[in-house]
Amino acid sequence: MWLKRILSVLVLPVLCGYAISASAEPAPVQAPATVDMTVKRVSEHVYYVEGTPGVATDNQGFISNAGFIVTGAGVVVFDALGTPALGELLLEKIRNVTDQPVVRVIVSHYHADHIYGLQVFEDLEAEILAPNGAGDYLASDNARERLEDRRFTLDPWVNENTRLVYPDRYLDEGTRFHLGDVEFIVTTIGSAHSDGDLTLFVAPDRVLFSGDVIFEGRVPFLGDSNTRHWLKVLERMEKEKLVALVPGHGAVANNPDEAIILTRRYLAYLRDSMTAAVDDFVPFSEAYAAVDWSEFEDLPAFEAANRRNAYQVYLSLEAEMLGR
Repeated sequence: MWLKRILSVLVLPVLCGYAISASAEPAPVQAPATVDMTVKRVSEHVYYVEGTPGVATDNQGFISNAGFIVTGAGVVVFDALGTPALGELLLEKIRNVTDQPVVRVIVSHYHADHIYGLQVFEDLEAEILAPNGAGDYLASDNARERLEDRRFTLDPWVNENTRLVYPDRYLDEGTRFHLGDVEFIVTTIGSAHSDGDLTLFVAPDRVLFSGDVIFEGRVPFLGDSNTRHWLKVLERMEKEKLVALVPGHGAVANNPDEAIILTRRYLAYLRDSMTAAVDDFVPFSEAYAAVDWSEFEDLPAFEAANRRNAYQVYLSLEAEMLGR
């Protein structure tokens, strides 16, 4: 962990375009988050906070979910929200529930709305685990450009003090661990919604934290996801007997099967619809207009996400056809 801290101090300011000088004044601490953040209890050990639906800059950046699991030997946090200010508020909420220390943070994937609060937990010396694809994100221009953008669009909650946090461990395979009386099962999914995704299963409570692999009652944003792999993962999840599912966005799914089935059905429909077009060399605009979207068009985020999702699937199917 000490080596990671040294690297982040020496490298990140240069990567982000900020020169270090002896005379430079420290940047002001970000403003505190003032949004309504209510802790909801899911089961004996599991709690979560739910962001409001919206774009990245809505609600002071509080648009995603985070969770925490209280054990007899410390707290495990799942995702860290989209600003350091939100991370501080989440920590305050955790301390209202328990005086156990936060010992580990599991990151579902490296997208901005889930990671900018990580520095709060890194400063507590909690161990941070993330899927292997997080390294690809951190090495990309996109990571640095997104941080610069958020310093503008989410000012004063994201500023020059906000930094990209590197995990203590990258996971390319799943892992199991115990903390106190609770068994945790981490499943790495690979490239699905992002460069790398994982889920966390709290075994005694039979609660799954799904990250952005599953969305409750809404059209997902596919980004550059590998929909073929994602679909296989969802098909596997349908066979699990879960008590509750906590998604990366939206309310907890008390009937997890419905959430999984909806997302799987949507992805399968996208792929089936676009496959015929790709096989017949039909241009995307023509193919999209010919599809009957009525099953999904009343879902939240359809207008914002569906056409983009369909185009991403169309391009990925072309790449699959060419063997890339």
